[in-house]
Amino acid sequence: MSKKFGGGKMSKIFFWLWGFFFLFFSSNLLAQEGKALKLGESCDVDVLLVHAKEAELEFIQKGYGVKRIPVMYNDFVLVGPKNDPARVKGSSIEQALARIEKQRALFFSRGDNSGTHKKELFLWKKISFFKPESSWYRETGQGMLATLRIAGELGGYTLTDRGTYIKYSDNYKNHSPLEILVEGDKELFNQYSVIAVNPQVCPQARFKLAQKFIAWLTSKPVQKKIASFRLLGKQLFIPNARVN
Repeated sequence: MSKKFGGGKMSKIFFWLWGFFFLFFSSNLLAQEGKALKLGESCDVDVLLVHAKEAELEFIQKGYGVKRIPVMYNDFVLVGPKNDPARVKGSSIEQALARIEKQRALFFSRGDNSGTHKKELFLWKKISFFKPESSWYRETGQGMLATLRIAGELGGYTLTDRGTYIKYSDNYKNHSPLEILVEGDKELFNQYSVIAVNPQVCPQARFKLAQKFIAWLTSKPVQKKIASFRLLGKQLFIPNARVN
C-alpha cells in the first residue's frame, strides 16, 4: 500500500469502507475463527477481529499477536425445538447441557473450529463432558446458519450467536421451528477483540496501518456506530473499547 493511499482522505474512505464491511458481515466472516488465527500465524493478514478468548491469548503468547484489544460484545444463546424435550428452558447453560446429555437429546455442533464451536466445547468441558461416539451429538461441519437449519429440520438443540439466530428466525416470519431457550448466562458472554499481527514475527505485516485501523475501530465515533447498528430492528453489538 502506498504512502499516498495510507494517509489523507483516501485513508479515511478506506477505513470507513473496511469498517462497514466488518460490521455488516461480521457474523459470517468471523465464523471461521481457527482459520482466521491460522492466517495470522502464516503472516497472511495484518490485523484480526476475533472472538475466541482462549485461542486469542494462545496466539499472543506464541508471539504472533501484539495485544488483544476489546472492541464490542454480544452473546451466545442456546436454541432448540419449542417442545423442549430436555426441559432446558430458563435454566443455566451448564444445567441445560447436563440435561441434554442425560436425556441424550439431539444436539448439533458446528464442528468447524470456529469461535462458536470453541465456545461450545469450552461449555461442555465445564460439565466434564467430552465428545462421545454417539448418535445424539452430531457435527455438521458447516457454518452457523446451515447448522441452525439442520437443527430446526431435525428438532435438535444448538449453540448460536444471537445475531445469526435473528437472521435465521426472520426467514420464518415468527414461525421458526427453533426458539431461544437459554440466554443471559454470564458464560454466554461473547467478546470481540482486535489484534495486530506482530511485525517482529511477520516482517511484511503492515503494523502501522493495522494500528490506524485499531485506533479507528476503538474511537468514539465508530463505537457509537457499533452501538447504533441494527439487524431487523435489533441491536447486535454493545461497544466496550476504551474510547480514544
